[in-house]
Amino acid sequence: MKILTKWLRAYLPGLPVDDARLAEDLTLRGIAVEGIYDLGSGNGSGNGSLFEMDITTNRVDAMNHYGVAREAAAIYGLALPVLDFALPEFRPTAKPFSVRIEAEDACGRFTARVLRGVTIGPSRDWFAGAEVATYFGLLEQKQISNAVDATNFAWIAMGQPTHVFDLDKIEGGIVVRRARKGERVKTLDGVERTLDPEDLIIADHLKPLGLAGVMGGWDSMITTETKNVLVEAAWFDPVAVRRTARRHGLHTDASHRFERGADFNAGHVASALVSSILLANGGWIEGDLVDARVPALEARTANRKPVELKLSEVRRILGATVDAEGITAATVEGVLIALGCGLATCGGAALDNAAWLVTLPSWRLDLEREIDLIEEVARVYGYNRFANTLPAFGEGVRALPWAAQESEVRRTLLAAGFHEAIGSTFCSAAEAALTAPQPGLAVPLGNPLSEEAGVLRPSPVAGMLAMIAGNLHRDVSDVRLFELGTVFSGTTEKVDERPALSFGAVGTLPEQGALHAARAIEFHDVKGVVEQVVGRFHARAVLFDHFPAEAGLTPEWLHPYRAARVVVDGMTAGWFGQLHPRVAAERKLKDPVLLGELYLDRLYKLPLRQPIAREISRFQPVRRDFSLVLDVSITWEKIDQAVAGLRIPELVEWRAREVFRDAKLGAGEYALLLGATFQAADRTLREEELQEFQSRVVEAVGKVGARLRS
Repeated sequence: MKILTKWLRAYLPGLPVDDARLAEDLTLRGIAVEGIYDLGSGNGSGNGSLFEMDITTNRVDAMNHYGVAREAAAIYGLALPVLDFALPEFRPTAKPFSVRIEAEDACGRFTARVLRGVTIGPSRDWFAGAEVATYFGLLEQKQISNAVDATNFAWIAMGQPTHVFDLDKIEGGIVVRRARKGERVKTLDGVERTLDPEDLIIADHLKPLGLAGVMGGWDSMITTETKNVLVEAAWFDPVAVRRTARRHGLHTDASHRFERGADFNAGHVASALVSSILLANGGWIEGDLVDARVPALEARTANRKPVELKLSEVRRILGATVDAEGITAATVEGVLIALGCGLATCGGAALDNAAWLVTLPSWRLDLEREIDLIEEVARVYGYNRFANTLPAFGEGVRALPWAAQESEVRRTLLAAGFHEAIGSTFCSAAEAALTAPQPGLAVPLGNPLSEEAGVLRPSPVAGMLAMIAGNLHRDVSDVRLFELGTVFSGTTEKVDERPALSFGAVGTLPEQGALHAARAIEFHDVKGVVEQVVGRFHARAVLFDHFPAEAGLTPEWLHPYRAARVVVDGMTAGWFGQLHPRVAAERKLKDPVLLGELYLDRLYKLPLRQPIAREISRFQPVRRDFSLVLDVSITWEKIDQAVAGLRIPELVEWRAREVFRDAKLGAGEYALLLGATFQAADRTLREEELQEFQSRVVEAVGKVGARLRS
C-alpha cells in the first residue's frame, strides 16, 4: 500500500528524522517500506516522499496513515494526537433511525448517522493542513464526489471502511442479516448477483442493499440528486466477509481490511470523519448516533481479558542488550502505552517482580498472549539493539518417542524410489470432508487467510493429491512422492495431533532388469511398497482386504473396486489404491493415480523388527553362468523355485542375467542366462565342490523342463 510522509508528518509534526531514516526504522520494526519515491524535498514542507509499504496480513492496523503514524510515534517517543472530529449539535428526533442486527455471529457493531440537507458535489478543503485534493493527487486516488471521497479518505486515513446510503431509498430501517434463498442484489459495479443463504448482507425492511463489508448496492447509491444520507460504519466478522467476497469473486478495499480484522471501536470515529466532510457543504444531523452492538463479539474483540506480563519473563526471553541498562520497566511501559495498551501494575517494586495486567487495544487482534506482548517490546525496542549471545541450554536433545520408527519408514520409502515432500497443514473444508478418516474431524481456523486453507488437515491425502496434480500439470509425468507429517482433530479450543504418512505414484517404472521392462505403475506396485513399510514393524498378522462397493465403507477419494484396507493385528492401519475417477476428473488428471495413507500413530505402537546380520565371508566368491533353453511356457518363477529348493548354503545368489532368442532355437523356445554365485563362510571352495554344486543346479532346473544349451 501507499503511504505519504506528508500525511504522517501532519499527525506527527515533531518527527525528528528524514524520510529515508523513517523508512529504515519502520522496516526494522516489521512495517516494511519496499520503496521510497521523492515527491518533494524537505521535512514538514513540500510533498515529502511516497512509501510503498509491504504490510503483513496480521497487521491490518498499520494499513493506513494513522496506524503507521502510531508506529512512528512509538519508535521516537512522540505523542500521537487522538482522532476527534467535531460535529455540530444534532437536531432531536422523535423516533431514532432503526438498526437491527439479526446475524449476531457475523456483525458485532453497526453505527448509523442520519444527515439531511447535504449537497453532493466535488470535494473541498475541510481540514486545515490536510487537503483531500492534495493527498488524493499524490496517491493517484481518483476524486469522484464528496460522498465517495469521504469514505475513501476514512479508510486511507484511519483504516476503517465506511459506506454512505441514500436515505430516501431505504425502506423502514437497516437490518444486518443473512441472505434469503433466491434474493438478488445489484452491486455498485453494475452486476446483478444471486445471493447465497450464507451471504452476510445489509438490507432494509424490504430488500437487500449490499454485501456487508464487501460492496454497496446500486439501488441505494449516492447521486447528485441525493439530499439525505445515512453514514454507516460497522464491524463485521472476518470469516463471514471472506466467504461472501470469495463466493462472488470480489476483492475490495473494504473486504481486504474486514477479512483481516478491523478495529471494533473505530466505527464512531470514522462516522464522524465522513460526516464532517459531507457537512462542510451544508446540512444538519438528525438524531444522535445509532450504535447497535453484540456483546458477545465485543467481548471477543474490544473487551478481551487483560494479559499478565512479567518483566522477568521479558528479560528472560529477550536476553541481554547492547545498552547497559537493558530492558527496564520503563521501556516496557513506554512501548506498550505507545502502541495503545492499557497497563495496570500487579507486581512488586523490585525489578524481577515488576508485572502488569495489559489491556489489549481493539485494533490489535493479533495480540493474544504474553509472548505476543514480549514480541512487541522487542520489535519496537529494536532487534538490532540485542546482544549477539546464544541462549543457555542445559539439556540434551530429546528425540520424539517415534523417531526411530519414522526414520525407518523414511529409509524404506526412499529406497523404494519415492521422494519426500512437504505439504501444507491447511486445507479447505471440502477437501477435509473428502479425505477425513471419520466425519467431523476437521478443526476450523479462527481467522483463516483463505477458503482454500480454512481448516487444519485431518488427513495428508489432500496435500499429496495437490502436489501430484501440480507436477502432472507442469509436464512431470513420473511422480512418486511421500510425506511424513502431522494431522489434526478435535476442536479449535483443543487440538489433537497424530503422525501420518501419505504417498502417491503415477507414471512408469524404469527398466529393472532382463525380466522387468519399463511399464506403468499399477496397484500391486503400491501394495508392494506398503508391504515393505508395514514389514518393518513386528506384527503378528498383516492382511489386505476391501469392502463391497455398495457397503460405502471405502474412503470417498478411492476407487471403490481398486482400493485396499491395511489391517495390522486386527486394527485398520491405512488405505491405498487408485484415485476415484470423479476426484481425478475434478482435478483434470487423466493418468491413473495411485495413492494412500497410513495411520502411523497405530503402527508406531508396534516395535521395529530387529535385523539379523551374518558376518561377511572373507573368502573369494565364485560365479558360474548356466546357459539354459526353455519352452516359452516355463516362467522364471519355476526356475527360481527349483534353485531355491536345493538349499545349498554356499549358493548365496542367483539371478536371470539375460534373456534372448535367436534362429538356432526351436519354435516356442527362448534362452536364459542363469547366473549363480557360490561362497563359503569358512573356507575357499575347491573345484570338486563347485562341480558338485553345478551338477545339482543343472539337475534341478532340468526337472522343470530346462536344458543346457549346447
